[in-house]
Amino acid sequence: MEILEGPVVAGRPERPTAGIRVVTPFRGMFAVRDKLMEELHTWLDARELTYGPTFFRLHVVDMEADMDVEVGAVLDEPAPGDDRVKASILPAGDYAILQYVNHGRQANKTLLTWVRSQQLALDVAESPAGDRFGCRYEAYLTDPRTERMKTRWQIELAVRLAGP
Repeated sequence: MEILEGPVVAGRPERPTAGIRVVTPFRGMFAVRDKLMEELHTWLDARELTYGPTFFRLHVVDMEADMDVEVGAVLDEPAPGDDRVKASILPAGDYAILQYVNHGRQANKTLLTWVRSQQLALDVAESPAGDRFGCRYEAYLTDPRTERMKTRWQIELAVRLAGP
């Protein structure tokens, strides 16, 4: 793993998004992500929407069972969704952030270890379905449509911190 920036704490404003949310087993989750990214890009482009980075949001994490995930894109302006693609937001707040290339598991471990070492509290709650995050996502700073090698993608990993 190559760390490009961080870990740091940074404030983020609320940002409008459009995305597709599904529940899928941890095994095979990234193949699902890739298919949903293609579907979302087609949907956004057909509507001629201007959008920023595509992201992969982890709403509920249970690596031994099902994951509640969303593939989305940050929009310049809020836009209506439909039955498949829903309008939403990435919520405002302070986030622990790490920008990296390659080895997502190692990046997650590095960021979460740093959060603990700084005695920061994450916006997360335990639930029967798994750990429910206020906001945890990977934003793909490299456009996956122009760089097919996932090991070359520049990624911003962000987890919202608990409020005061």
